Amino acid sequence: MSGSKSLRWLALGLVVAVAAVVGGWLAAGGMTKVGSSLPSGSESAFRSTSAAGSATTPGSTTTLKSASTSVRYVDVSVATLWASPSAPRAIDRPALGNPVDMLAWSTVLTTPVRLGLDGRIETQALLGEPVRVLARRGSWTWIAVPDQPTPLNRQGYPGWVPTNQLTSSPTFGRLLSGPIAVVTAPKAVLSGGARPLELSFGTRLPAVGVSGTDVLVATPAGPTARLPGSAVDVYTSAAAVPAPTGRQAVATARLFLGLRYLWGGTAAFGFDCSGFVNLIYRAHGIVIPRDADAQALAGRPVTWQSLEPGDLVFFATDPPSRTVTHVAMYIGGGQIIESPDSANSVHIIPLAAFGDEYVTARRYLPAN
Repeated sequence: MSGSKSLRWLALGLVVAVAAVVGGWLAAGGMTKVGSSLPSGSESAFRSTSAAGSATTPGSTTTLKSASTSVRYVDVSVATLWASPSAPRAIDRPALGNPVDMLAWSTVLTTPVRLGLDGRIETQALLGEPVRVLARRGSWTWIAVPDQPTPLNRQGYPGWVPTNQLTSSPTFGRLLSGPIAVVTAPKAVLSGGARPLELSFGTRLPAVGVSGTDVLVATPAGPTARLPGSAVDVYTSAAAVPAPTGRQAVATARLFLGLRYLWGGTAAFGFDCSGFVNLIYRAHGIVIPRDADAQALAGRPVTWQSLEPGDLVFFATDPPSRTVTHVAMYIGGGQIIESPDSANSVHIIPLAAFGDEYVTARRYLPAN
C-alpha cells in the first residue's frame, strides 16, 4: 500500500483518540454476536452466466423463503459464494464451516479438482465485509456483495453462502465508518479471539486502538483482536485510503507471484483473473466491477501505445468471438501480470504473447 510507516502510526494516534468511546461500546456488550443470518480463457463469460442463473432463483424456487434486504457481515476469513446450495462438493467442506480452513482446502485442490470449480463458485468476500441478504433457503443465505459491482444485480455480486458464515452487529457496522485497518501483507494472523485466523490481503476491520506493535481491531462476532502493525495500514476512514500510483498497484500485484489460480477467487488464497485485479484496486480504495467483461466497459479507454503501469488489459480468449473473457494488469516494458487459469499461478508474461486476442485497455487510476 502507499502509506508510509510514519503516516501509519500517525493514523494510529487518531485511533487511540477514539478508543475510549469504542471501548465503552465494547464493554457494554455492543459487539456481541446477534446471530447468524446475513479462469481460464472463458472465466468471465461462464461465471456471468451461472450468476445470472442464481440471480433468478428467488422467483423460480418454491423452497426459497424470501427475506427483506438487510445487511450482514462476513464472519469467516474468506466466505465463498456458490452458484447454489448444491454446488459445493464433499472435497470443498473446509470452505463451508465457521471457521473455514483455507489452507486445508487449498491442499486438496489438485488441478483437476480446481477445474471442477468452474461454474460452482461465483466470488468470495472477506472477514468483516458488509453484504446484503437477498433470500434464505434452509441453512443457506443468498447474498450480494456491494463492493463487487456487477450488471447481474444492482445490489452487488450475488451468490449463496452457509448462513453460519454471516453475523449481524449494528455496532460493528457503525465502527466501519471510523478508523480502519487494512491488511497490506499477503496474509496476516488475527490473534486474540477464540482461535487465530489467517486473513487475506485487503481485509478491512475497524481499528480501535494500539497495543505495543499490534493494532487492536473489532471483529464482526464481537471480541477485540490483534493484527501485527507491520501487516496493516491504518486510516482515519475507508474514504481516506489513498489511490495508488501505477507503480504501487504493480508492486501490490507482484506480492502474489506464484499463487495458484482459483475460479471465483478474490482472496490471497487464490484468485481468478478478474478477482485478482479487483482486490488489488479495492484494497487501494478504488472499487471496480467484479468481472472482466464489465471491467472492460468502465474506467477510461487507453490505446495499446499509451499503456502505463497499473492499466488493465483485456482479451477475447475464445476465438473467433471478440467477447472479453480475460483481464491482466500492465506492468510496463511490454509485460503484464495475470492469474491465468486453473492449471497455473500468477505470473508475468509479454503482452504480445496474446497476439490478436487483445481487445482493449482501461485506466482506473486518477489522472496524474
